[in-house]
Amino acid sequence: MRTSRVILDRSIRFFFLATALVSIIIVFLILFFTLQEGLPTFTQLGIVEFLFGKIWRPGRDQYGILPMILGSVYVTIGAILFGVPLAVFCAIFLAEIAPNSVRAVVRPAVELLAGIPSVVYGLFGMVVLVPFIRKTFPMSGNSGFGLLAASIVLAIMILPTITNIAEDAIRAVPREYKEGSLALGTTHWQTIVNVTLPAARSGIVAAIILGIGRALGETMAMIMVIGNSVIIPSPRGVNPLTIFLSQARTLTGNIAVEIAYATGLQEDALFATGVVLFVMIAIVNSTARMLLRERSIS
Repeated sequence: MRTSRVILDRSIRFFFLATALVSIIIVFLILFFTLQEGLPTFTQLGIVEFLFGKIWRPGRDQYGILPMILGSVYVTIGAILFGVPLAVFCAIFLAEIAPNSVRAVVRPAVELLAGIPSVVYGLFGMVVLVPFIRKTFPMSGNSGFGLLAASIVLAIMILPTITNIAEDAIRAVPREYKEGSLALGTTHWQTIVNVTLPAARSGIVAAIILGIGRALGETMAMIMVIGNSVIIPSPRGVNPLTIFLSQARTLTGNIAVEIAYATGLQEDALFATGVVLFVMIAIVNSTARMLLRERSIS
């Protein structure tokens, strides 16, 4: 009897170990395949020219992805500016303020956002946001498609990721911290600002970084609202904030738009773009993991 239980226990452990190894192998196979296909681009064009080149013209064998890198960075920054405050405040509300009846309605609504297909967000952006931006900022060259519309759509898409993780981080703060603060005469809001949020800081930062990773990898909705122009975004006027009215193209959008008909060096360049995107997301996820580890140790 004991022997059979030991065999069963070892078999289950081996099964879970095998599944973990399969996941790791799949990741490395994807990286290896993408790197192998994109390697000719790095060897023929050079890493510097590929990463910092400003012109993407496959017909002339010009493959510079700097406009797409900046497009991805700008739209991610815009999504953070719009989405992070809303997500953190929502997490605070759900974890510390909302009564159970309200929490039972708000939390499923937030989680539902994560299940909506990207194309639906893109349709919302095209039908609602783009005309609104075009009418609100009536200036030359503003079609409504651009970084602002993409940032707002992306902010909504990363909202559930940041909210759920930040809420868990806030709830993980020991109750003794809050009770001690309240016992000293502080208000509930003062306790949240001065005790709870600093104690949950690493978890909230990790949630934001994971949201950034989610933003960098988004494709379909971005293609539909960002304009897909291979240009370096620039302000429309004297105000530098009008840069968000500029059209752009992201790294993921560049791959999705051109991969269907790309051949030769153009196809290799798109795979090399995937390598760059893979490295960027890996850096973001590794940073989030380090912060989560710091939180668990503290």
